[in-house]
Amino acid sequence: MNLRFHWMLPKGGEVAMKTAQETNRVLTTMSTSPAALPDMEGWVKFARNAEESGIESVLLSFSRYEPDTILIACAVGQATSKLKFIVAYRMGLMQPTTFVQQINTLSGLIGGRVALNVVAGSSTAEQRGYGDFLEHDERYARAEEFLAICRSFWRADGEVDFAGKYCRVEGGKLNTPFLAPDRKSPEIYVSGHSEQAQRLALTRGSSWLRLIDTPEKLAPLVSRFRDQGIEVSLRLGIICRPTHEEAVKAGAAMLPDEEIGKQERAILTKSDSQTLKQALAAADNVGWMNRNLWAGLVPYYGSSAVTLLGSPQDLAENFLEYKRIGVTQFIISGWPKLDEMLIFGREVLPLVRKAEN
Repeated sequence: MNLRFHWMLPKGGEVAMKTAQETNRVLTTMSTSPAALPDMEGWVKFARNAEESGIESVLLSFSRYEPDTILIACAVGQATSKLKFIVAYRMGLMQPTTFVQQINTLSGLIGGRVALNVVAGSSTAEQRGYGDFLEHDERYARAEEFLAICRSFWRADGEVDFAGKYCRVEGGKLNTPFLAPDRKSPEIYVSGHSEQAQRLALTRGSSWLRLIDTPEKLAPLVSRFRDQGIEVSLRLGIICRPTHEEAVKAGAAMLPDEEIGKQERAILTKSDSQTLKQALAAADNVGWMNRNLWAGLVPYYGSSAVTLLGSPQDLAENFLEYKRIGVTQFIISGWPKLDEMLIFGREVLPLVRKAEN
């Protein structure tokens, strides 16, 4: 099976931005940020380029600082024909029956090109702003019940009845099915590094989505999931330049001023997410995880900025090494947002496909 490559959909306004510093998370969380507004022109431009570059899907991030992911997927899906949408959503912010109804409607409107990224929530303060007062472990326990109900609806074998600690449905029925050419339910990517996240991925997910690490560290974890029929997807940043040395220089040039670093660190350290804490620890303790894997951008751009960098050949060889340990999918970010994806599609992806075939 060939590796599957997905990309992070830029936030509002980011497609037009030409420097990495403009896209750091501290700026995108300000009330004046264009990330808060729909950006159909930028999103459609990016999405169509993604289709042409060989990208399978885009991941849509969920937060209080940007528009709703389900509505974005519906709007951009109308303007594309092949690209799929991995919709991030927090379980528990609506009732499961309503959620399935919306996802099924979305699938019908965009030809089944939708998958789900289940996020239990990384910020207690943000969750409480949505009216959710459960703590970290309970959020995952609720997600387990929530997804059990969703799967019952997608099986479509009668009315749904469920009585759990967090969710309850009695005589649930939906006439609108999940419509897709090759599936009866969406793929489900479960994010997180905690034991609770891993357990949820094993019981309710299609794929466990976690941050990239060295192949040596990931190999036993990947084996555990693959042995139980669950795929493993890695989240990472990428910097591709003609040579390794040029890629390292490009990464160093992306570092913003120290004040941005202080503000981003405050965001990371307040989170109860194990993913965020582990990424920050990697940046503080080692920086360079191996010759091509660098955590130096994490204190400025967030946990998903653990970055694979090098020449096109370097990157292709690294992706194939992850394939050898059982990783099947990657969700990538780059800076500037559009330019780095175009470089990947032109310089790196053909090398990977040639080696696979």
